[in-house]
This record gives sequence, C-alpha cells and structure tokens, in this order.
Amino acid sequence: MLGFIFVVVFAGFLSYQYYHLEQYSLNLEKELLQIKGNLEAKSMELQNTILDRDTLAQKLEEEKSRMDELAVQVADITSAVGLIEKIQATDEELLQKYSRVYFLNENYVPESLTQIDQAYLYNPDKGQYLYTKVMQFLQILLQAAAADGVDLKIISAYRSFGEQASLKYSYKVTYGSGANKFSADQGYSEHQLGTTVDFTNSEIGSTMAGFDKTNTYEWLRQNAFKYGFALSYPKGNTYYYFEPWHWRFVGTRLAERLHSEGKYFYDLDQRDINTYIVSLFD
Repeated sequence: MLGFIFVVVFAGFLSYQYYHLEQYSLNLEKELLQIKGNLEAKSMELQNTILDRDTLAQKLEEEKSRMDELAVQVADITSAVGLIEKIQATDEELLQKYSRVYFLNENYVPESLTQIDQAYLYNPDKGQYLYTKVMQFLQILLQAAAADGVDLKIISAYRSFGEQASLKYSYKVTYGSGANKFSADQGYSEHQLGTTVDFTNSEIGSTMAGFDKTNTYEWLRQNAFKYGFALSYPKGNTYYYFEPWHWRFVGTRLAERLHSEGKYFYDLDQRDINTYIVSLFD
C-alpha cells in the first residue's frame, strides 16, 4: 500500500515538474521569437541605414562632381576673360605688316618709350629709344651677345613719322627712285612701332656694308629668335634689298616658330600672325 502511495506521489511530482518545464520551455520559445523579431527589425533598420548612407554618399559624390565641373567652367571663363583683357591691353599694331602693306598714320606713337643704354649704341651721342615692353628682351639679347664675346651695337631704333619722312627725303635726293628699294616711306616703316632695331658692330659702323659677312650677323641669325627678334628683310624678299641689320621684335613664340620653320615674318598670313598677339610679351 505504501509503495502504491509512493508511486502515485512520485508520478504527481514528475507531472508537476514536467508542467513547469513545459511552461518554462514555452516562455523561452516566446522570448526567443521576440528576440528574433527584434533582431530582424534591427537588421532591417541597419540595412535601411546602410542604404541611406550609400544614397547620401552617392548624392555627395554627384554634388562634388557638379561642383568640380562648375569650378572648371569658372576657371575657363576666368582664363578667357584674362586672355581678352590681355589682348585688349596689347597694341594690335605691333604685329601688323607695315612694309607697303599697312599704314601707320603720323599720330601713331608707342604708348611708352625707354632710352637704350648708351653703352650699346654705335653713336652714344645720339640717343635711341625703344618701346618699353620690348626693352627687357633687347637688354637680355645684348647681354647674351656680350657674354659670347660678340661685338654688337645699335645704330637705329624708334623713328617717328616725321623722322622717317626726313630720312626718306634725304635718300631720294641722293638716290632718286632707287631709295624705294632700301627705305620705307613714312607710315610704312617698322621703326615707327618702336619695336625694331638696326644692328651693327664697331668695324662695320654706319656703312652697313658687309654686315652679313660678320660673326655679329651670324650670332644674330642663330640667337636673336630666343629673345623674340626676327629678321624682317632676308635675301629675296619682295619689299626691300636684303637688310641683315634690321631686326623686329615679334615675341619669342612667333620668333621661335619662324626660326624652326625657316620662314620670315612676311611669309605668314596676317590672320596667322594675329594669333600671337596674346603671347607677344610672354
């Protein structure tokens, strides 16, 4: 009898424990489901956050690209404005063809003239002037020649309309119509621009005879372009006799092109020459 009672009581105890274990298991399952749901919600929230972040990053990158494009456009506009201002500030007459092609009136005078150092003049007692913006290029050329041991002097530079008229008249008195072969009429002389010089040396002096046979001329032929100067009237030109002493400043870029291509200033079309006005004093 006692054994039976013990079995009944033990069975009841086991049933009670099983019930509590089952309830505990159900509670754990409920908590696990809740945690899983929370994890899924958090995962979705995280994915949305990542998506938002990527979308924001893409928008930022697009905005950055747009700003970069605007910066390039602004730089291009600024550069274009700078070029226009540079062109407007440069006298367009300085690269025109004046040997019987274009005409400079009697009122044309360079905006600024600077006196050439007397040490470089063949005749120090007669002052010579040059367009101020060209002076620095001429000085460097003269210094380079001196460093190479070359005897280089200047016999003529800027001439006004009136001075050219007087010079041409004196030539006509002496040589008649033959003067047209070696001297420009007033208004057609490159010297009026203030960018042209006639070179000589101590031996040749003012006669100019044989200047093309001197090492002075050879040095100019090999080096003058580096400083922006070009020979205006080579052998065979259609304007005047060969003038190996007559060199005009046309800017280093144009002078370098003429030298490398074996051409001369008057070989080029005026429209082609005009493209170099913006770099004339670079």
